[in-house]
Amino acid sequence: MSKIAAFGEVMMRLETPGYSTLAQENQLKYSFSGTGVNVLSAMSRYGHEAYLVSALPDNALGEAAIANLRKLGLSTRHVMRSGKYLGMYFLEKGFGARASKVTYNDRLGSSFNTATFGDQQLAAAVAEAEVLHFCGITLAMNDQVRGSMLRLAHEAKRQGRKIVFDCNYRPSLWGEAGYERAKYHYEQMLQLADIVMMNEKDAMLVLGMPTAALEREQQLKELLPAVAKQYDIQIIAGTHRRINGDNTHSLKGFIFSKDRLVMGREHSFSVHDRVGAGDAYASGIIDGLLRGLPLEQVVEFAAAAARLAHTIPGDTPLSTREEIEKAIHNETGDLER
Repeated sequence: MSKIAAFGEVMMRLETPGYSTLAQENQLKYSFSGTGVNVLSAMSRYGHEAYLVSALPDNALGEAAIANLRKLGLSTRHVMRSGKYLGMYFLEKGFGARASKVTYNDRLGSSFNTATFGDQQLAAAVAEAEVLHFCGITLAMNDQVRGSMLRLAHEAKRQGRKIVFDCNYRPSLWGEAGYERAKYHYEQMLQLADIVMMNEKDAMLVLGMPTAALEREQQLKELLPAVAKQYDIQIIAGTHRRINGDNTHSLKGFIFSKDRLVMGREHSFSVHDRVGAGDAYASGIIDGLLRGLPLEQVVEFAAAAARLAHTIPGDTPLSTREEIEKAIHNETGDLER
């Protein structure tokens, strides 16, 4: 068992019933999520000790979020209580030709994005962890939270902890000059990270790295070694997704380490809820690496974790390691008795 912490925002997810649009409905179901929450939930299911470094409002909404985090197996001892607001997003699930839609609300004014994290608080959080997870979505918020994130990452580096950085670039959060604005902040985190979740699009669009290759896999082969060398990164992992015409998705994982690129098998599956599947994949990569599995097994475990996450309502991965191992060998999801 390892100790893993994540620095990130707790968000309220409000979704319409079924595949309805916001314009159709007058009912919403709420839950709590966030990249760090999702990754830590999965890691807790795998048997690791997981805790969140965050801030929540000091009111009934914050209490509800705290209760949910504890239910997921997360320690909340490093969650400070300040501010009044919780970031929210509205989800309309797509179907067929209509894509799912996420609309963010009141995110910049949330407790997390306006909190002041002290140096002693950050150092105490790092002291308990072996691995710290950071998300590129946080970089899109404001200078205050970016500064806290960078101070925490530098402290983790100083204490010799493993740093995981998930690029998670979101165009809607960066605005028109997104790639140009994001590059500087992304490079600061990449220079500190040991394990990075990204693909060739991040390298080309956010980092501005050139390639003459047209096929995605060939682009990976050209760009990942360049990224690893430039920023001194040990591991880079990610996925390639294809959306099929029959409402199924096809997913293939990959991992790069020491000039070796391992591509996983492509799997096709039906999708119930896509949001959070990337976090499930990231947690599978982290867990597999912590267990010292061969890279081929790490990729297949992470891809199976992502596939199962597509079958569960809500953002948060809930599968156990045993369930994921079964899914690797049984893709039909037959009845268990």
